Amino acid sequence: QVQLVESGGGLVQPGGSLRLSCAASGFTFSYSPVSWYRQAPGKERELVASIIGGRTTTCADSVKGRFTISRDNAKNLVYLQMNSLKPEDTAVYYCNTNAYGRQWWGQGTQVTVDS
Repeated sequence: QVQLVESGGGLVQPGGSLRLSCAASGFTFSYSPVSWYRQAPGKERELVASIIGGRTTTCADSVKGRFTISRDNAKNLVYLQMNSLKPEDTAVYYCNTNAYGRQWWGQGTQVTVDS
């Protein structure tokens, strides 16, 4: 059974930083793409960043230069380092992978950027 468990969310002031973690199990982690998505209230879920092997892709223009995705294959972890956070980054952040012919999602972790 594929499991994705996010952690690291919380309340942070504008300009602050957070590092989200996604603990993965149940699939061949090292070779699988893993992505971070986010969903703000009243908005559609959007792709933030993906990592495939050692190659990273940041898809959202709004986070380029501020967010970095990375992975530790020895620990089956994917990270999302978020710097210079803005109120518009407030959302539930989800970890995602595609394994065994379907999409898998974690339960999400709330990030709130507010002074």
